[in-house]
Amino acid sequence: MDKGALKKMLQDLHKGRLSVEEAMEMLRAFPFQDMGFAKIDTHRHLRKGFPEVVLAQEKEAEQIIRILDQVKKTGNNVLITRVEPRKAQAILRRHPDVRHHPASRTLYLHVKDLEDRGKGTILVVTAGTSDIPVAEEAAITAEVMGNRVERIFDVGVAGLHRLLAYHDRLTAARVLVVVAGMEGALPSVVSGLVDRPVVAVPTSVGYGASFGGITALLAMLNSCASGVTVVNIDNGFGAGYAASLMNRL
Repeated sequence: MDKGALKKMLQDLHKGRLSVEEAMEMLRAFPFQDMGFAKIDTHRHLRKGFPEVVLAQEKEAEQIIRILDQVKKTGNNVLITRVEPRKAQAILRRHPDVRHHPASRTLYLHVKDLEDRGKGTILVVTAGTSDIPVAEEAAITAEVMGNRVERIFDVGVAGLHRLLAYHDRLTAARVLVVVAGMEGALPSVVSGLVDRPVVAVPTSVGYGASFGGITALLAMLNSCASGVTVVNIDNGFGAGYAASLMNRL
């Protein structure tokens, strides 16, 4: 239940268009619904402005299907992240109305349109093509939260002229999400070029000494460029969510 739905319910109750019993039934699963293996946070839209997001990793397909069954009844949109291909196909067989974004490893149930809540464009930038899955997770997250999102891929520091060719788009964005593995240098370079917040995302892409993304993470945390915020390794969802909140300010 979001603010609009709650406000309408209270107005209908006040004007006699809705009985107390009907209102109680609408609030029956509020503020959370206990399914035993999961507790669906039906209050999160009111608190955060966006419904609960389902992490598919380590969940069984049947559990996700049951969660979707319940959330559909609330009338909310649902974003599911880190969905393996075989798991996604099992879910789509039961819920064919769910949108599958293979590149981002996400599923999205679109129940109602979201207003454009952002004040500008969120630009998602990657150092290499191997960083695209994490970048797409960030981009899709920001899009379903009601933001205009653009993408620039494969403009890492190994060929800096590629990045500089997009200088106008970099400076036009209101928030930038910069995704990089290896030595993780790209967010510092981008932040040095723009006067906008940069959300840096280290990825686990790289050879042995990258230590599964720890090298990129530490490089980003130690950036000398101003205005860089760093999320966890491969956390495209967290970056997209943070960028969305920044874009509303």
